[in-house]
Amino acid sequence: MLRIQVLIRRLKSLPAAVALGLGLALLAVPAVQAQTEPAATSAKAAPESLDNPYGLKAIVDHGDLVSKGVLGLLMVMSLGTWYVLVSKLLEQRKLLTEASAVRVGTKFWTAGSLQQGSEGLAADGAFRYMTETALEANKHHEGMLAGVDLSAWLTTSLEEAGEEVEHRMQKGLAFLATVGSTSPFIGLFGTVWGILNALTAIGVAGQASIDKVAGPVGEALIMTAIGLAVAVPAVLGYNWLVGRNTTALHYVTTFSSKLRASLLGAPARA
Repeated sequence: MLRIQVLIRRLKSLPAAVALGLGLALLAVPAVQAQTEPAATSAKAAPESLDNPYGLKAIVDHGDLVSKGVLGLLMVMSLGTWYVLVSKLLEQRKLLTEASAVRVGTKFWTAGSLQQGSEGLAADGAFRYMTETALEANKHHEGMLAGVDLSAWLTTSLEEAGEEVEHRMQKGLAFLATVGSTSPFIGLFGTVWGILNALTAIGVAGQASIDKVAGPVGEALIMTAIGLAVAVPAVLGYNWLVGRNTTALHYVTTFSSKLRASLLGAPARA
């Protein structure tokens, strides 16, 4: 009978214990949320405020004299490459435009004489230079040159003028070839130098953790990427300009042959 009474008392006290536990749990939830929300907020804000300490800016700010020198040399080579590309492209476009003005049937060939036809060409153009050279050679075929065949004399004079035009068109292409062949190795030298400095710093610090290795090595590899970025436009531009030069010089050679034939066929009319 006594055991039954004890069991009844425990059953009566069970709802109170459950209610007490639920109350404590409800009180604990806001406190846990208050502690976890700042942590989550800081975790989200951390990636936004993360700044990359290893990059091109770090090389400029913290690089030594050799690294900055290599970087500056690559920048100069890149600027020179684009200057040559743009200037040669404009020069070639001008010559090709002039070539369309001396085709058969144009005002140049329908003029009364070669002298009158040359006056309608650009003053500093290649085709006017060729025409004036041919006219001068035809006029000054005298003295010691009188014993030289006129055809051979005109051919020699026009070949010299054509070589002069070709020399003008070739200016700057050697720079592109030099940049395209050397800039990757200059960038590679900067990479090797940067890795050497990184390994030296790691050895002095006595630590080889990932942050000690990845950052400096990544900075060094940027030099190789810059070297390739400088070389590719130079190589592509060189090949493109050489092809366009071949087309332009073909027009010059053809015009030279027509000039020679015109002077030999009607020298008095010139």
